[in-house]
Amino acid sequence: MLVRLLYASRAATPLTSTVVDSILAQSRDHNPKFGITGILCYSDDLFLQVLEGGRDEVCELFNAIVRDDRHTNVRILSFEEIPERRFGGWTMGHVNMATVNPSLLLKYTERPQLNPFNCSGQASMALLLELIATASVIGRCA
Repeated sequence: MLVRLLYASRAATPLTSTVVDSILAQSRDHNPKFGITGILCYSDDLFLQVLEGGRDEVCELFNAIVRDDRHTNVRILSFEEIPERRFGGWTMGHVNMATVNPSLLLKYTERPQLNPFNCSGQASMALLLELIATASVIGRCA
């Protein structure tokens, strides 16, 4: 059974390219072994991530993320059973939200900045789908 989990968290320490690269490398190494796909968006001290895969695998990965000391304030925004993947093209695609047109963020949020803690899970998912549609996601699998 496939599921999709959308969560938000805050970075425990200031986000540097080293921290983000470490998270992405770990994800890209780990996720294919367990059939997990998704994307990670980050900005300032915020993460927004969607994970898709088998229920047990996604839940185990989420539990590991909650225990990961690089994340704080981890919050589930959406969890659902799904008939098919929407993020199947990425072992872990990513979007640096600083490179996204602010008007796109204003479409889904109160201010032109990423803050999934201040909007609904539905709006956050719509933003992710639009990021795919506008080719903003980096790291597509071969």
